[in-house]
Amino acid sequence: MRSEFKARSNSLAWTNPVSWWWAMLTLVSGVNIAAWIFMYRGLHDTGSSGRIPGMQIMLLLSAAYVFGCAFRSLLPRADVQRICLFDTWLSSVAVGRSVATVAEVCFAAQWTMILLQLGTMSDATTTVYAAWVIVPLILIAECFSWHAVVTTNYLGNAIENSIWAVAFLIAGVGICRLIPEFDGALRIILVGAVVGIVVYLAFLMTVDVPMYLKRWRADVARGNRGLKPLEGFRDVSTRWIVTYDLSQWRDEIAWMSLYFSAAVWASLGLCVFYAVEGHIAG
Repeated sequence: MRSEFKARSNSLAWTNPVSWWWAMLTLVSGVNIAAWIFMYRGLHDTGSSGRIPGMQIMLLLSAAYVFGCAFRSLLPRADVQRICLFDTWLSSVAVGRSVATVAEVCFAAQWTMILLQLGTMSDATTTVYAAWVIVPLILIAECFSWHAVVTTNYLGNAIENSIWAVAFLIAGVGICRLIPEFDGALRIILVGAVVGIVVYLAFLMTVDVPMYLKRWRADVARGNRGLKPLEGFRDVSTRWIVTYDLSQWRDEIAWMSLYFSAAVWASLGLCVFYAVEGHIAG
């Protein structure tokens, strides 16, 4: 394993904005891990005692996402470009993308569990159907993500994030179906979840997907055909480019910052919400 290039004209010094961004990611990840440990101590007994069936599974799914995002925050990388901040095999796309795949499928499974619990509790068939669709869609999205990073074709990233949008649109429909079935604080939480999903969808369709489509069109215009699959599989394991150049990280900072903060908070919130629902269901 090797580093293709190591930036020499710049450094990860405090005068570099990339350093402050990385420090912020690391700090937030540390807080997130502490929050998960605190939450686990508070909710573990409710699952092990059987008072809330599935609570332990929900906590483990959240752990995969929280710790997976912390790993990716500590060693940030941009997959298709093969850029990273630290010259180590742990920064390879093969490692990072594998961690991301497990974490993202676990996050999707959390949403499935929440919707199944609420849908079953309120006898909302639409919500139950929505729950069963989410994980299969995310598995398909992960396939497109791997295709993108192996071939260095940004179109795969655009399709991947479009599928995420479809999955959460379906989740949003499932939650909307639940709103009339509950009142009080639970209804407010459901409305808040819908608002959060709308914001997420807006970000995907106005920032994230257009960014990848723009990159794909630029590669097509340059005649860049990308890598063949076998060549790409070797490339993701053996090539990483260490760079501290803000211009190369600029487009990644927005989505990574939101992903490794707000999305992790959503994962933690789903655990707490599942516990609250469990007490209501009981």
